[in-house]
Amino acid sequence: MTPLAYIAQGEFAIGSREGDVISATLGSCVSVCLWDDELHLGGMNHILLPGIEHDASKYGSADMERLINALLRRGAKRERLAGKVFGGASMLVDRTGIGKRNAEFALEYLKREGIPCVAKSTGGSQARQVKFFPYSGAVKHRFVANDVQVDTKPVTVANDVEMF
Repeated sequence: MTPLAYIAQGEFAIGSREGDVISATLGSCVSVCLWDDELHLGGMNHILLPGIEHDASKYGSADMERLINALLRRGAKRERLAGKVFGGASMLVDRTGIGKRNAEFALEYLKREGIPCVAKSTGGSQARQVKFFPYSGAVKHRFVANDVQVDTKPVTVANDVEMF
């Protein structure tokens, strides 16, 4: 892994060097950071949708299994894993509640698998930028403003119709 890896929806990355950083920007999506403190090995995923469906590549269960299996292949022990959960915001007019469902899925998954969730920042209405340091398990995150720029100057058209 390069020292800084940016992960998009459905992706994950793992690292074990002191300078490694994994980053994602999350709205309604959720990232789960897992690490084995004894090995200084960790990884982070970027979950688009909760649960299990016919196209597993888009869903949380597959994302979690890929991350856990990659860590186990590198020597991590399931009983030493700890997790942190970020994201799950309600972006704009979210009538589906997908952000909340994503966060609930991630927390329930960790609980069901016996992996302690030692920190979380979920919900709200703002996107988050998350930086995970897999060597130490540390996470830095900040809220990202949901500023939408709209040009409010009317546009005049030849037929005297005012567009805005």
